[in-house]
Amino acid sequence: MPQYLKTRLRDAAVILGIAAMLTFFGVYDHDSPVWVRFLMWVVTCAVGITTAEFVAPAVFVREIVGKLVPVKVAITAAIISVPVLLSLYLYMGLFGTWVPMHLLPMQYVYVFAMSLVLTLAGFLIGKASRSSAAANRPAASDAVQRFLDRLPVRFRQAELWAVSSEDHYLRVHTNLGEELILMRLADAVRELEGAAGGQVHRSWWVAKDGVSDARRENGKLVLVLKNGTDVPVSRTYQAAAIEAGLA
Repeated sequence: MPQYLKTRLRDAAVILGIAAMLTFFGVYDHDSPVWVRFLMWVVTCAVGITTAEFVAPAVFVREIVGKLVPVKVAITAAIISVPVLLSLYLYMGLFGTWVPMHLLPMQYVYVFAMSLVLTLAGFLIGKASRSSAAANRPAASDAVQRFLDRLPVRFRQAELWAVSSEDHYLRVHTNLGEELILMRLADAVRELEGAAGGQVHRSWWVAKDGVSDARRENGKLVLVLKNGTDVPVSRTYQAAAIEAGLA
């Protein structure tokens, strides 16, 4: 199963789980029918997670608010709370219960408190998951060397920069030149697990050591390899690329 689909299914499970819990405990709304409350939390949790996918990488990876984890968690929760509160306000209004404007600041405090708990939980779970994965994955140098062993002898001591898909072949980009091998990109990505780099597009895997620059073109991220080749970064992999230190 593609990683993107796995991520989406995981997000859906998290949304439904949190929505069910908040509905069961009657958070925020006690009087509406159960299905109305459940749907309300599904919508607001979906808004929160979608917002977090854009906010969290900027705050945690790029560290635009500093390195202190409590500050990063608080800022992330504060930003996420704005669209979540708006979705709550509009949803309740659709069912005939418009929250008075003068009560919105207090409602924001309630939403922020929930966002803070969920953001902290997400951070701790993510940290534990990364630690577990790091403990189980092979050394980066071993993964790269095993992959380079597939190439002709003159490439065995090369520096791997990137791998791109061309029909049924892969073009391997190194500091010693390029070489075509018969292999699927999905298999290459699996073999390179643990190496410093990552998949940035359905047709590209890029090594951290192979990137010389990064820029934005029409809002899209583009990586530049050391040989001058432009590598597009799709929105699907943008957050992962930033987290891997490629941009």
